[in-house]
Amino acid sequence: MPERKILIITNRVPYPLSDGGNLAMNTMIQGYKNAGWKVYLLSMNTSRHPVKEEHLKTLFTNIHAFEWVNIDNEIKPLNLLKNYLFSKQPEHAERFYRKEFEDKIISVLAAFKPDVVQVESIFLATYLQTIKQHSDALTVLRLHNIEYQIWQGLAQKSRFFKKLYLTRLYRRIRDFERAAWRDFDLLLPITEKDAHAIIRLEEVNDMVVAPFSIDTEKVRPGKNEKWVGYHIGAMDWLPNQEGMRWFLEKAWKKIHKAEPEFEFYYSGRKMPESFMKLHIAGVHCLGEVPSAEEFIADKKILIVPVWSSGGIRVKILEAMAAGKVVISTLPGIKGIEAKTGEHYLQVTTPEDFARAVKWCMDNKEAAEKMGQRARLLMKEKYEQKTVMGHIIAELDVLLGNKDGE
Repeated sequence: MPERKILIITNRVPYPLSDGGNLAMNTMIQGYKNAGWKVYLLSMNTSRHPVKEEHLKTLFTNIHAFEWVNIDNEIKPLNLLKNYLFSKQPEHAERFYRKEFEDKIISVLAAFKPDVVQVESIFLATYLQTIKQHSDALTVLRLHNIEYQIWQGLAQKSRFFKKLYLTRLYRRIRDFERAAWRDFDLLLPITEKDAHAIIRLEEVNDMVVAPFSIDTEKVRPGKNEKWVGYHIGAMDWLPNQEGMRWFLEKAWKKIHKAEPEFEFYYSGRKMPESFMKLHIAGVHCLGEVPSAEEFIADKKILIVPVWSSGGIRVKILEAMAAGKVVISTLPGIKGIEAKTGEHYLQVTTPEDFARAVKWCMDNKEAAEKMGQRARLLMKEKYEQKTVMGHIIAELDVLLGNKDGE
């Protein structure tokens, strides 16, 4: 069989490996590479998530090629207004369309001649027709979440003009998403729940559930772990901001009263200044940390106060793979095949958070065993080789059918 070639297109450079989206993209890139595929990575180096030139030259040196195009994707009020009044497309899709990036896609398709083109963001579906015009490659859409559901949740919690704006936005995203689902040759939703939602809404060409996967042999339990809470996540993502504000304003008072000595640490890229200025007893905001691994290593309890969610929480999977204790809302744990009380503790109210933390502190041996059961679950359900094996097997079938036409 000839060596297979894949072009992976991303709407940001998958670096640093400190948030879920970057980790998920990197896992897919390395998964294809480890399976013997020739991998070409083409990324937008965006103004909102820029990576410096000196870093770019050192990244992804173990694959066939890595190229990037510098893109200005800043949110501009005038563009938002024009989009709201005159466009039918979601503002996100317009913000990620650039002629110079389209031209680069065309030149890479001509030179590399991939068997498969995989797009790692729904908002890059604007380039699908260009890809089909200039290549006969199979087209694959990786679904990190069902995007419109996130914005629908935010709209429902908003008021006045913000509610009006977000309602129109989520409806545009929904229509845009559903059209993309129909047009790609293969969809890779990240959870079974997302796959069922897609099937209920649209008739699609083909689909394989492809959860975020972990090389569990490389994930080691932390050393000298302290029984403290932590949270880490991109703080320019609205659900993280919303959840953290709720947790600090509503839940922390209950936790601190129940366990006065318990401490909570949180960090994340693009931490808003309003969080950095908070002074709350027992709470430590560290902003963006140099190493997510070092930040996590000595902390035992991951706290996930997320209310508007989609896809899968990569940090939960990593924590479980390391045998940590996870306390999460239902939206936070959504998409992970874990059972509350067996693999994690599910919470809803501020009182639930306080009871969960107190139980962990009073029953450390039982909590430790819960973490170990979660680690076994990761090995059984989310091992990288197994997940990639399912994807590549389906691609082999599709490519074989195509070659036989």
